[in-house]
Amino acid sequence: MLNQGSAALRSAFVGHREPLRRAALAIVGSPERADDVLQDAYLRLHGVSEATSVRQPLHFCFRVVRNLALDHWRKASFESDLMAAQEEAEHVPATQATPEQHAISRQLLALVDRVINNLPTRTQKAFELYHLSGLTQRDIGREMGVSTGLVNALLREASDALLLHHRGAGKA
Repeated sequence: MLNQGSAALRSAFVGHREPLRRAALAIVGSPERADDVLQDAYLRLHGVSEATSVRQPLHFCFRVVRNLALDHWRKASFESDLMAAQEEAEHVPATQATPEQHAISRQLLALVDRVINNLPTRTQKAFELYHLSGLTQRDIGREMGVSTGLVNALLREASDALLLHHRGAGKA
Protein backbone atom coordinates (compact mmCIF):
# COMPACT_ATOMS: atom_id res chain seq x y z
CA MET A 1 0.00 0.00 0.00
CA LEU A 2 1.34 3.45 -0.88
CA ASN A 3 1.15 6.25 1.64
CA GLN A 4 0.73 9.71 0.24
CA GLY A 5 3.13 12.61 0.48
CA SER A 6 4.28 14.83 3.25
CA ALA A 7 1.41 14.13 5.67
CA ALA A 8 2.39 10.45 5.99
CA LEU A 9 6.05 11.41 6.28
CA ARG A 10 5.38 14.02 8.96
CA SER A 11 3.26 11.55 10.88
CA ALA A 12 6.01 8.90 10.74
CA PHE A 13 8.59 11.51 11.72
CA VAL A 14 6.66 12.86 14.72
CA GLY A 15 5.70 9.37 15.89
CA HIS A 16 9.32 8.17 15.82
CA ARG A 17 11.15 11.34 16.76
CA GLU A 18 13.28 9.77 19.52
CA PRO A 19 14.62 6.84 17.44
CA LEU A 20 15.35 9.30 14.62
CA ARG A 21 17.17 11.57 17.09
CA ARG A 22 19.22 8.62 18.41
CA ALA A 23 20.18 7.74 14.82
CA ALA A 24 21.32 11.30 14.20
CA LEU A 25 23.13 11.44 17.55
CA ALA A 26 25.06 8.27 16.72
CA ILE A 27 26.47 9.99 13.65
CA VAL A 28 27.00 13.59 14.75
CA GLY A 29 27.94 12.83 18.37
CA SER A 30 26.33 15.93 19.85
CA PRO A 31 22.76 16.31 21.16
CA GLU A 32 22.61 19.87 19.87
CA ARG A 33 23.74 18.86 16.38
CA ALA A 34 21.34 15.91 16.43
CA ASP A 35 18.50 18.36 17.14
CA ASP A 36 19.71 20.52 14.25
CA VAL A 37 19.64 17.47 11.98
CA LEU A 38 16.09 16.64 13.05
CA GLN A 39 14.97 20.19 12.42
CA ASP A 40 16.53 20.13 8.94
CA ALA A 41 14.98 16.72 8.25
CA TYR A 42 11.53 17.88 9.33
CA LEU A 43 11.75 20.91 7.07
CA ARG A 44 12.93 18.73 4.20
CA LEU A 45 10.08 16.25 4.74
CA HIS A 46 7.60 19.10 5.08
CA GLY A 47 8.60 20.22 1.60
CA VAL A 48 7.70 16.87 0.03
CA SER A 49 4.69 17.20 -2.24
CA GLU A 50 1.39 15.57 -1.27
CA ALA A 51 1.43 13.90 -4.67
CA THR A 52 4.68 12.08 -3.83
CA SER A 53 4.17 8.42 -3.03
CA VAL A 54 6.43 6.80 -0.43
CA ARG A 55 6.14 3.06 0.25
CA GLN A 56 7.81 3.13 3.65
CA PRO A 57 7.53 6.57 5.26
CA LEU A 58 9.52 5.61 8.37
CA HIS A 59 12.35 4.11 6.32
CA PHE A 60 12.36 7.24 4.19
CA CYS A 61 12.53 9.43 7.32
CA PHE A 62 15.48 7.43 8.65
CA ARG A 63 17.26 7.76 5.31
CA VAL A 64 16.73 11.53 5.25
CA VAL A 65 17.97 11.86 8.85
CA ARG A 66 20.99 9.66 8.15
CA ASN A 67 21.96 11.61 5.02
CA LEU A 68 21.56 14.97 6.75
CA ALA A 69 23.49 13.73 9.80
CA LEU A 70 26.34 12.65 7.54
CA ASP A 71 26.28 16.07 5.85
CA HIS A 72 26.41 17.78 9.26
CA TRP A 73 29.23 15.48 10.40
CA ARG A 74 31.27 16.13 7.23
CA LYS A 75 30.78 19.88 7.57
CA ALA A 76 31.77 19.83 11.25
CA SER A 77 34.79 17.66 10.47
CA PHE A 78 35.88 20.00 7.67
CA GLU A 79 35.46 23.05 9.89
CA SER A 80 37.37 21.36 12.70
CA ASP A 81 40.25 20.50 10.36
CA LEU A 82 40.23 24.03 9.00
CA MET A 83 40.32 25.56 12.47
CA ALA A 84 43.15 23.22 13.53
CA ALA A 85 45.16 24.22 10.46
CA GLN A 86 44.57 27.91 11.18
CA GLU A 87 45.60 27.48 14.82
CA GLU A 88 48.67 25.54 13.76
CA ALA A 89 49.59 28.28 11.30
CA GLU A 90 49.36 30.89 14.05
CA HIS A 91 52.09 29.10 16.01
CA VAL A 92 54.58 28.93 13.18
CA PRO A 93 57.36 31.35 14.00
CA ALA A 94 57.91 34.11 11.50
CA THR A 95 61.09 33.52 9.61
CA GLN A 96 63.32 36.47 9.12
CA ALA A 97 66.20 36.19 6.79
CA THR A 98 69.65 36.91 8.10
CA PRO A 99 71.72 39.67 6.50
CA GLU A 100 73.72 36.94 4.77
CA GLN A 101 70.54 35.41 3.30
CA HIS A 102 69.46 38.86 2.07
CA ALA A 103 72.83 39.36 0.40
CA ILE A 104 72.64 35.93 -1.28
CA SER A 105 69.11 36.65 -2.50
CA ARG A 106 70.17 40.00 -3.96
CA GLN A 107 73.14 38.39 -5.70
CA LEU A 108 70.94 35.64 -7.12
CA LEU A 109 68.38 38.15 -8.41
CA ALA A 110 71.16 40.21 -10.01
CA LEU A 111 72.50 37.07 -11.66
CA VAL A 112 69.06 36.08 -13.02
CA ASP A 113 68.59 39.64 -14.27
CA ARG A 114 71.97 39.54 -16.08
CA VAL A 115 71.22 36.19 -17.71
CA ILE A 116 67.72 37.23 -18.81
CA ASN A 117 68.97 40.59 -20.14
CA ASN A 118 71.43 38.73 -22.39
CA LEU A 119 68.57 36.86 -24.08
CA PRO A 120 66.72 38.06 -27.20
CA THR A 121 64.06 40.68 -26.49
CA ARG A 122 61.18 38.34 -27.38
CA THR A 123 62.48 35.69 -24.96
CA GLN A 124 62.89 38.28 -22.20
CA LYS A 125 59.34 39.52 -22.70
CA ALA A 126 57.87 35.99 -22.60
CA PHE A 127 59.89 35.21 -19.45
CA GLU A 128 58.73 38.42 -17.70
CA LEU A 129 55.08 38.00 -18.69
CA TYR A 130 55.07 34.41 -17.47
CA HIS A 131 57.15 34.64 -14.29
CA LEU A 132 56.56 38.22 -13.19
CA SER A 133 53.08 39.03 -14.50
CA GLY A 134 51.68 35.54 -14.04
CA LEU A 135 50.12 35.29 -17.50
CA THR A 136 49.37 31.93 -19.05
CA GLN A 137 51.25 30.82 -22.14
CA ARG A 138 48.06 31.26 -24.16
CA ASP A 139 47.66 34.85 -22.92
CA ILE A 140 51.32 35.60 -23.66
CA GLY A 141 50.88 34.24 -27.17
CA ARG A 142 47.89 36.51 -27.73
CA GLU A 143 49.70 39.55 -26.35
CA MET A 144 52.85 38.91 -28.34
CA GLY A 145 51.03 37.76 -31.47
CA VAL A 146 52.74 34.36 -31.54
CA SER A 147 51.64 30.76 -31.10
CA THR A 148 51.47 29.05 -27.74
CA GLY A 149 54.09 26.60 -28.99
CA LEU A 150 56.51 29.45 -29.67
CA VAL A 151 55.83 30.90 -26.21
CA ASN A 152 56.67 27.50 -24.75
CA ALA A 153 59.91 27.41 -26.75
CA LEU A 154 60.83 30.95 -25.60
CA LEU A 155 60.24 30.03 -21.97
CA ARG A 156 62.29 26.87 -22.41
CA GLU A 157 65.09 28.98 -23.95
CA ALA A 158 65.09 31.27 -20.89
CA SER A 159 65.03 28.31 -18.51
CA ASP A 160 67.84 26.61 -20.39
CA ALA A 161 69.94 29.80 -20.24
CA LEU A 162 69.44 30.03 -16.48
CA LEU A 163 70.18 26.34 -16.01
CA LEU A 164 73.26 26.51 -18.22
CA HIS A 165 74.56 29.51 -16.29
CA HIS A 166 73.82 27.74 -13.00
CA ARG A 167 75.68 24.62 -14.07
CA GLY A 168 78.58 26.73 -15.33
CA ALA A 169 78.73 28.62 -12.02
CA GLY A 170 78.71 25.32 -10.11
CA LYS A 171 81.85 24.14 -11.89
CA ALA A 172 83.80 27.28 -11.10
